[in-house]
Amino acid sequence: MANRAYQYETSPRKYEQEYDNRPRKSKKQKSKNIQKTQKVKNAQKGKQEKKRQKIEAFKLRVTITFNVLIFLAIIFAVIYRNALITQSFSEIQGLKAKVSEFQKENDQLEISIQNSLNLSTIEQTAKELLGMQKLTNKQTIYLTLPKKDYVEPSTEEVVIEENTGIMQNIIDFITNIF
Repeated sequence: MANRAYQYETSPRKYEQEYDNRPRKSKKQKSKNIQKTQKVKNAQKGKQEKKRQKIEAFKLRVTITFNVLIFLAIIFAVIYRNALITQSFSEIQGLKAKVSEFQKENDQLEISIQNSLNLSTIEQTAKELLGMQKLTNKQTIYLTLPKKDYVEPSTEEVVIEENTGIMQNIIDFITNIF
């Protein structure tokens, strides 16, 4: 039995029971209970593990998707840049072709101008297009001019100014004023 001595304290002491009123479980029942709690714990751990794996799988999918999108964006940028370069190159080639065409035309016109400046070509053109003919002796008129000089001497005086310095120009300006 319990020791039921009175203790001098401010609060009464609670007595502890010396025996357990609960029915005793056998070792088999205890091991079953332990197994059940372990199963529950394992099930909870399994659920948590599955949840963690799902989250990791989702993060992995998001990361892969993001990396693929970045890769596609880079490839698109490179392709777009190459398309612009190709377009510019084709424009340049077209302009070079036009320049060479104009250069050929210019050379042809230059040759035709040089041919048209030839005296025999001018004479032939005058005969064919304009109906001109060479002068005959009957069409030639000779003029006699008196031997008088028709050049008149200049009446104006030519003043040649020499380049002078700035100071000389200022002095000349002041003297011209007075």
